[in-house]
Amino acid sequence: MSKKEYNREKVYEYAKKWAYSRNPQYYDYESIGGDCTNFASQCIFSGCNEMNYNKNNGWYYINANNKSPSWTGVEFLYKFLLSNTGAGPIGEKSTIEKLEIGDIIQLSFGGNKFSHSLVVIQNSTRLNNTLVATHTFDTFGKRVSDYSYSAYRCIHIK
Repeated sequence: MSKKEYNREKVYEYAKKWAYSRNPQYYDYESIGGDCTNFASQCIFSGCNEMNYNKNNGWYYINANNKSPSWTGVEFLYKFLLSNTGAGPIGEKSTIEKLEIGDIIQLSFGGNKFSHSLVVIQNSTRLNNTLVATHTFDTFGKRVSDYSYSAYRCIHIK
């Protein structure tokens, strides 16, 4: 099975358009736990244009009540991207130096659990200078160093 190329420019344009507002095609989870991974999934989808409708291990959004846990959950998205062998995006653990526009950084604020997903919109070989977009703490062009976090992990979308 051949995979389509991940369109990083489309991810950037989507993030720019929707970072400070909400696409009405998707539910806003802000008031029930946060919207960051929902936004990250929307951005990823704009670049790959393919969902994985596997009920057990997929990554998809049909409506607010019919979506995969990986569409909106930080840990679930991480596990999906790193283990996916079917339709949809495939990711791999990465270092900050290898990230590109459209890749994902996840933050842990307490050290035990990762709870915030960020979309890379400009990378640098240094974490401090890498720029991201996100929801929940809506931003476009914020430096990762402007967050207070205890750990981070990087996911490169292949």
